[in-house]
Amino acid sequence: MTQISFSGVGVDFGATRLFHDVTFTIAAGERWGIIGRNGMGKTTLFRLLTGEMAPTHGAIARQPGLTVSLLEQHRDFGDAQTVWEVAAGPFADLLALERSLEQQAGRLSDARPEQLDRYGHDLERFEREGGYQVAPRVDAILHGLGFDPAVSRTEPVSHLSGGERGRLGLARQLASAADILLLDEPTNHLDLETTQWLENYLGSTTGTVLLVSHDRAFLAAVADHVLHFEAETATPYVGGYASFIQQRAERRLTQQRAFEKQQRQVAHEMDYIARNIAGQNTKQAKGRRKRLERLPRLSAAVGEADSMSLRLDARERGADRVVIADRASLGVSDRTLVRDFTGTIHRGDVLGLIGPNGTGKSTLLRALMGEHPTSSGELRVGASISVAYYRQDLSQVPLGKTLFEIINELKPTWERRLVQGHLGRFGFSGDEVQRRADSLSGGERARVALAMMMLSGANLLVLDEPTNHLDVESIEALEDALEGYEGTVLLVSHDRELLRGQVTRVWHLQNAHVTQFDGSFLEWETVTRERAHAAQVRASEEEALRRMKEKQKTTRAESGAHDSRKQLRKAQRSLEELEAQISVLEGQVGEITRTLEDPDLYTQAGGADRARRLGDELESRRSELDELLERWSAATQEVEALTHAPNT
Repeated sequence: MTQISFSGVGVDFGATRLFHDVTFTIAAGERWGIIGRNGMGKTTLFRLLTGEMAPTHGAIARQPGLTVSLLEQHRDFGDAQTVWEVAAGPFADLLALERSLEQQAGRLSDARPEQLDRYGHDLERFEREGGYQVAPRVDAILHGLGFDPAVSRTEPVSHLSGGERGRLGLARQLASAADILLLDEPTNHLDLETTQWLENYLGSTTGTVLLVSHDRAFLAAVADHVLHFEAETATPYVGGYASFIQQRAERRLTQQRAFEKQQRQVAHEMDYIARNIAGQNTKQAKGRRKRLERLPRLSAAVGEADSMSLRLDARERGADRVVIADRASLGVSDRTLVRDFTGTIHRGDVLGLIGPNGTGKSTLLRALMGEHPTSSGELRVGASISVAYYRQDLSQVPLGKTLFEIINELKPTWERRLVQGHLGRFGFSGDEVQRRADSLSGGERARVALAMMMLSGANLLVLDEPTNHLDVESIEALEDALEGYEGTVLLVSHDRELLRGQVTRVWHLQNAHVTQFDGSFLEWETVTRERAHAAQVRASEEEALRRMKEKQKTTRAESGAHDSRKQLRKAQRSLEELEAQISVLEGQVGEITRTLEDPDLYTQAGGADRARRLGDELESRRSELDELLERWSAATQEVEALTHAPNT
């Protein structure tokens, strides 16, 4: 069923065209990924979808009674006081009704008939509108996004950090019962674990979702349609993100071929006109000139040449040991963030520092830069190491200066044209170079920060969430620059595609402990899945074996008085043999599981390969165990039947 349709929609701001001729249809249950460069109109599209804004051109049709919920990048929680109240905000009326029912219930003993009628009517409405499901729903969403539901009922919103407020705003939107969810950069404040939870949640929802995101792994996991903003319009694509990439490449190739063919035709016509306009074929030449003037001109395909042009160079080789931690500990107030950590980053490493939000990753980077003290031990950079530090809050960009002044101070010997040319590589041209940095959007400031980093010549890049404000095309430009960079990189990011493509080693920070993994992020994901699978297998088998042992007690108690019967004894021997085999396999499963759950496995040479082999062996042993448990169940039923048989 069609919920919203756009037909030839365009938006102008005065004489400036934002986009035009956008046509697509949204059906119930679809999940759309909205992508494109910053400033192309993605947020404006959401304003059109909510009805907050009307298009300059074209028409938008909506299904009657359609409800739309918008998650904005900037959250307003109104008068809500606690975290739980904010998350349950969409159900404020139902919660007020619940409180009213509690008050009415306390007066039922001496209630008048009309009060009883009101209580019955309110209770029926509460049940009909799903009142009993509100608290479990809100609790589940809060838990999935990293909040403690019990603590959330009393924790003031004012105590939350910016990232926590972002997650809380997302929880509020997900709890909503709206027909369509509009999510604007929902993963910006999520760590890897909560991002994966959100993927699973959105993948299982039956509602319609439209999301603006630069997280390519997230888009690939969630979206089944893509709307791509490019060249002052937006093109819909059916299929997921990988399908979009392929279709876009084919579309661009077709467009470029058509453009080049038309250019050849125009050149041929222009040549004919130039040769014949003053000759005996002047009439034909003038006719061709008129046709040429009326010919709609095709545009060249938008390609990589229009992307941010970033190149990163290391001027000096630097020491082999780039970052050294020797029994380093650090904390904030009375909380320890890192305890007794020893590790080294070597020249040429691209090290991914990962872990849940709030564990201290950014603080560890600040300590390395000398901006936060260590409580014990040593954390430093090596000899001849120059550092370029990309801060998550972009505070390295001086807000009180123009873009021209920022670059000119870094390169005082450059002529004006060189400064302007450098800024032009990052999308700032003409009078834009005179804009003050405090007037820029987050994405524009991020590009200025990268423009500054490009001039550093540093042989160590410390990058704290560099993709947060970048669009997909800019992230891909950053990836290309990192691939060509010959220095060392210390990267904190929740962008799995960036981590998968770049990271050669992993440090995982959790519970004040850093686990070092000498393998790529892809390998880390594999072994993490193996460990999680091992834990799941162990829990499943423990439950099955617990049921078996409980059944054992019952069966043996019932059959004890009949052990002399031959058939029964044979069945019991068979049962005991199966139990012995199960016990052996249980021990093997337990041993493999303990090995997979041991963090030291993944720090050893060849640990990832061994983990994969153990994972395969665990699956095999589990299948054998499942088969034995089925046979044991059948044998148990046989013993029970013989025990209760009349002649036994």
